[in-house]
Amino acid sequence: MNVWKREGHRAITAWRTLDRQTVVVLCFAALAVILQMQFGERSFFRRTFGTVAEEPWNGLLGWGWWFGMQGVLGFVIPVAILRIGFRRSVAEMGLGLGDWKFAGTLALAYVPLVVVGTWFLSSGDAFLARYPHYQPAAFDVRVFLAYEALFLFYWIGWEYLWRGFVQFGTAHRLGLYAVFVQAMPFALLHYDKPLPEALLSIVGGVALGALVWRARSFWIAVPIHSAQMLILDLWSTLRLRTGVRGVGLDALWDLFRAL
Repeated sequence: MNVWKREGHRAITAWRTLDRQTVVVLCFAALAVILQMQFGERSFFRRTFGTVAEEPWNGLLGWGWWFGMQGVLGFVIPVAILRIGFRRSVAEMGLGLGDWKFAGTLALAYVPLVVVGTWFLSSGDAFLARYPHYQPAAFDVRVFLAYEALFLFYWIGWEYLWRGFVQFGTAHRLGLYAVFVQAMPFALLHYDKPLPEALLSIVGGVALGALVWRARSFWIAVPIHSAQMLILDLWSTLRLRTGVRGVGLDALWDLFRAL
């Protein structure tokens, strides 16, 4: 009995040394991923709501459910936890403007690199088979625009969960190591992506975290990450519509001529 009392006392003592906010942030981040996988999937939407509209809009609603759940679990609830539960300021939560001039300049310089890089990536069969995720969007401009608009809410939830909630929510205890802590689960969640994208997610997760740390605001991560997907979706859409697969200037010319 004395052994169990000692162990219980040690456990209580250890618990009292923990930073409550850091514990809650890390545990909720894991819970958010599980809830998203269990209740945010399109399959859950189909089982629960069935067919509520004609195609392709019913399929789009399924994606909208997934995007919306990520926005709620990754942004709305985490913000409420930090703001209401721990009385953190907007700046402490990573929601301020931060160094917006630095962030904006870097984002503008990054976009041309994304345009070129995704042009090459979109030529691969593995990417064309996956992007856009909702492939009917590639063949209907209205569906494409609605899909990308809904996707933006997803990016806010996805980026805030890692670059905002986890990084800013643990930075007071972990310091700069918070950049790497948020990057690892982010990279692991790319395990089923095409190999180049999966490997780049490690570098990208750290780089985005470092950028957010420097800019003192998570907002810069949203246009950078969403622009990658939007432009990749756009190139993939144009290739699927025209059948152009090359990467040279002649292929680019053929693509626009075919349109």
